[in-house]
Amino acid sequence: MAKGKVTFDQEYCKGCALCVSVCPKDVLALKTDELNPKGYRPAYAKNPDDCIACTSCAIICPDSVISVYRIEE
Repeated sequence: MAKGKVTFDQEYCKGCALCVSVCPKDVLALKTDELNPKGYRPAYAKNPDDCIACTSCAIICPDSVISVYRIEE
């Protein structure tokens, strides 16, 4: 199975959690201890090693702040 890496432009993330809700591997979460400059709790990869590069998070993100990279092994 493919491995992936997910990155966020956290400065522009509004913390809507849509990406968290569609991730099939429970990779993503919202930060509970940090706010971005706009006052939102941004998403991050809490379990980055479980990412399968499905891109569901990037597709559903309304602000296009997520990039997914496929890592060839």
